[in-house]
Amino acid sequence: MKKSRCQWAADAGALDVHYHDTEWGVPSFDDRHLFEMLILEGAQAGLSWTTVLKKREHYRKVYSGFDPAKVARFSAPKQARLLADPGIIRNRLKVSASVDNAKAFVKVQKEFGSFADFIWAFVDHRPIQNQWRRLKEIPGETEQSKTMSKALKQRGFRFVGPTICYAFMQAAGLVNDHQLDCFRYRPVKAMAKRAR
Repeated sequence: MKKSRCQWAADAGALDVHYHDTEWGVPSFDDRHLFEMLILEGAQAGLSWTTVLKKREHYRKVYSGFDPAKVARFSAPKQARLLADPGIIRNRLKVSASVDNAKAFVKVQKEFGSFADFIWAFVDHRPIQNQWRRLKEIPGETEQSKTMSKALKQRGFRFVGPTICYAFMQAAGLVNDHQLDCFRYRPVKAMAKRAR
């Protein structure tokens, strides 16, 4: 019997389906993973998520496993090499923003102990549980993502508009936007009880 999935994943390719079935919406408190999703969501702006997923493994390689402390030290020559690398999204603004974001990320870690403690405060440290029936009901941004965007920008982050922040919230499990009839809705909802 075919599994019922969110509309965006129902007719997607294998990479998107695997991402939907195993990662999307799962609450993440791991700083390295949160940094990865923040960078990838920014890189995705104006493109399809499929494009990002196809380049994800190469991103991990050239972005030092998404270690924010290492990315924060990427020099101008290193950034130039990244811009010449067809394995990533070669956009000058996005590449430079990723380095700036790494620097801002490290500062947040030092101030709050972890980026997770800072970012999860925007949802009171518990995933928001939505109850959508159709894809068109899911918003592109929310009051929480607007507040998050403003706070991140004030701390020097770039490519963190409200829409990118909401996509990040969905990806990192700060919000459960699986549709009610999706087979992942209940398992992801159950994870909220284990979230700190």
